[in-house]
Parts: sequence; C-alpha cells; structure tokens
Amino acid sequence: MPDARRGVLLGIAAYIMWGLFPLYWPLLKPSGAIEILAHRMVWSLVIVVLLLSVRRHWSWLREIAGQPAKLALLTLAAVVVTVNWGTYIYAVNAGHVVESALGYFINPLVSVLFGVVLLRERLRPLQWTAVGFGALAVLVLTLDYGRLPWVALTLAVSFGLYGLVKKQANVAATESFAIETMVLLLPALGYLIYLQASGGTTFGHAGAGHVLLMVGAGAITAVPLICFGAAAIRVPLSALGVLQYIAPILQFACGVLIAKEVMPSSRWIGFSIVWLALVIFTYDGLRAARTSARKTRKRVALETPQPERSTT
Repeated sequence: MPDARRGVLLGIAAYIMWGLFPLYWPLLKPSGAIEILAHRMVWSLVIVVLLLSVRRHWSWLREIAGQPAKLALLTLAAVVVTVNWGTYIYAVNAGHVVESALGYFINPLVSVLFGVVLLRERLRPLQWTAVGFGALAVLVLTLDYGRLPWVALTLAVSFGLYGLVKKQANVAATESFAIETMVLLLPALGYLIYLQASGGTTFGHAGAGHVLLMVGAGAITAVPLICFGAAAIRVPLSALGVLQYIAPILQFACGVLIAKEVMPSSRWIGFSIVWLALVIFTYDGLRAARTSARKTRKRVALETPQPERSTT
C-alpha cells in the first residue's frame, strides 16, 4: 500500500476513534469525571511506556532531560491537556455531547486566532471571514443556550493552546505524550490514593467489566494518538485539515442521534453558521496549499540546471 494512502487511512482511523469517544465515557459510570480523568492519566502512561519498551526507544529521554525549556513546554502541555480531557469527560457524562462537538468544530478558528495574537501571523481575507462567522455562531448559540457555551469554548481554547505549545516544543508525538503523562502521574496517583483512603473510589467496586473499561481508557487515549502521529508524517497538512472534521461530526451525531440531545431551531441555525465558517476556512486553506505547491514546483523548475544543447 502506498505510504500516502496508509497515512490517510491512519488519519481517518484516529479521527473516527476520537469521534466515538462520547460512547465510551458513559460506560465508566458511576465513576465521576475526575476519577475517570485520573485513571486515564495513569493507564495512558502504562500504555505508552509499554510501547516505548517494545520499540526499545528510550535514548531520547536523556536528550530532553537536558533541555529545561522543552520540559517546561511539555509540562504546560500536560496542564492544558488535563483541562481539555477533564472538561470533555464531564461534558459527555453530563449530557453536553453536542456542545463538546461545537468546541472541536470551532477549534481551527481559535487556533488561527492564537496565531494572530501570539505568533503575529497574518490572516488572509477569507480566514478573517471564517473567524467572523465563527464569532457570530458563538453569539447565536449563547442566546440559544441562555449562557456562554463554556464547554465548547474551554475545549476549543485548551486544545488550541495544546497544539500551540506542542508546536513550540517540537518533540515527536509519542515521546511528547510520554513526558506529559509522566508529569501527570503523581497528581493522578495522589488523587486516586485519596479516593481509596476516603472510601470514595468506584474502581474495583463496580464489577470486573468496569475495571477493564477503566484500564481501557489508557488504550483508547494512546492508540488514536499513535495513529495520528503516523498519519502526520505521511499526509500533507491540508489533507489532515479536512480529515479533522470527522471527529466533531461523529460527536455531533452521537449527541443528536444516540444521546437524543434537544436541538431547537435556533441551535441548528448556530451550528449552520459554524459549518459555513468551516467551509470557507477549508476552501481557503486548500486554495492556499495549491498555490504554494504550484509556486514551489515553478521555483524548483527554475533552479534545476538545464542540459546543454549540442551545437553540432
């Protein structure tokens, strides 16, 4: 199978798994969101350590240990992803699946705003148009919910920050995830020990199936991340930019079709504006990618020495 096609399939697999997360977290009840989050941190580290051990790939650890700036960035990434994971688990188990999907729909728009504010990047006119429609959608949905859609905004901002910090750290996906889960291990274990001592834990008290599902939280966290990391090195960013919408589309479908969350007409209007913004944003991104590729080909052609013509 060609490498690019394998990359696309791995990317699709990663986003499908992320999109089906709303079906998994409710299975972990009666555990609360923080207990689930703590177990997710612990078992994710177990999975990634096993993976790195099988690959016998630990030489990078000494190199990163000698770079305090990168360690600081990965520690910040761990804090930000904790906010993201905790908010998402709470939202799904509290019946806010559709609002959580909104967060991942608007995440690309939030990410480009971070680029403008923090990295002094300049947006193209269509990008500004998409951001404007995104802001309008948030306003419409605020009026619809009767409150700021804080779940969606928290997820979008935290995931956008996570991506920004990871980009600055510039560490490979699996290695970065290993450091992040190592950072999270002590607070996670501390909370689980506290729960056990206070009699508030559900782990081991809700049946063997519940224990397996809780341990499985580590696998369902690590596997899509590994698939995504493998896809990212095989597939152009423009293609991943299109694939990323698979996850919130599936999350939205889970909320509407399976969780049967209420969708009044005003909410449909708000989401329609979001989708319009994303159509504009995606079109502009694909057009810019094609233009850039065309310029690169032209530059390479000009720089390539031409064979001398024979004068005989």
